[in-house]
Amino acid sequence: MSKRRGFDIDFPAGTEAPAEEEFPRGPEGYYTGGGRAKPGASRRGPMAAAISENAEALRDRAEAERAIREENDRLAHDYVRLKRAGLITDLVPIDAVLTTKLTRDRAAGPDPEIEELKASIREVGLSNPIRVEPVDDHYELVQGFRRLSAYRELYAETGDEAYARIPAGLVASGEALVGLYRKMVDENLVRRGISFAEMAQLALSFARDPNTETTDIEESITLLYASAGRQKRSYIRHFATLLEELGDDLHHAEAIPRKLGLDLVKRMGDEEGFTDGLREMLSGQGEVSSDYEVARLADALKSAPKAGPKPKGSSANAAAKTTLRCTVPAGTVRCAARDGKVELAMERDFSSIDRHRLEAAVAAFMAALDD
Repeated sequence: MSKRRGFDIDFPAGTEAPAEEEFPRGPEGYYTGGGRAKPGASRRGPMAAAISENAEALRDRAEAERAIREENDRLAHDYVRLKRAGLITDLVPIDAVLTTKLTRDRAAGPDPEIEELKASIREVGLSNPIRVEPVDDHYELVQGFRRLSAYRELYAETGDEAYARIPAGLVASGEALVGLYRKMVDENLVRRGISFAEMAQLALSFARDPNTETTDIEESITLLYASAGRQKRSYIRHFATLLEELGDDLHHAEAIPRKLGLDLVKRMGDEEGFTDGLREMLSGQGEVSSDYEVARLADALKSAPKAGPKPKGSSANAAAKTTLRCTVPAGTVRCAARDGKVELAMERDFSSIDRHRLEAAVAAFMAALDD
């Protein structure tokens, strides 16, 4: 039998031999077969260390991505909330702002106060942005017609690019049309007084708009001027009657004072022939100033009655009105009927139709009413 050889290992000075690995043992010192103790971190191999570090990095990255998503969601909700409140402001090109969606409550013509507004913008800038609704590649104006007009005039006069873009608050798209009208009306009632004729004209235009849900002037006034007092809404109704009766014969309705307008409507309802006399007077006056037209209306009111009073109940009949909406192949027709007057309105250019066809259509309409 060969003699077993032994070897002695000399460890360098200052080092300790590795501790003997312990195995699970029973009471008598025998090995019990249990698992070995796991090696410490200092004994992991390079591959295990790399896997552990990669897993930890992936966990950190996933946590960071989750935090970013939560922050983005919060910012998105805040943006929508602020946009709905009209608190998101941007600089938008003045040429990209349209004024076609809403009928403006300002009378057409020169604004005597626009020069003051332009001077203020030149000196201190625009302190109150306009409000617009984004629609495709343009914007629809909701509030700020005078401010937009001032910017356009300043840009045309100076060519300064500072006036080519205007500060605008963005209104969330899809808001109901009546809500947009209310925003426009309420701002003008508070910021700058508008005439009763202008308010009445807006209510009439709103009732005739095929995109609105109402055809009745009373309901239109109630919806648009809900923030106004009952007495003020009553004045607007009277001026609406004045505009319906005199129509385009009035060139400066916005200049008519409240009392004069109310007195005219009262006499139109009480005196037969007074309305026809006003139409005849106004239709033959041509282009006149607002002061001249108001003076002529006041003189007509002072004139003595030319006919006896209307029969009892005539005023009530004149105020009565039937409104309806009819859908035909060409579109939706709005009809307003009252004593001595029928109005039909729809999105169609009737001036392009041959006169003989119009005559035949009117004759057929009247014949159908008599059947």
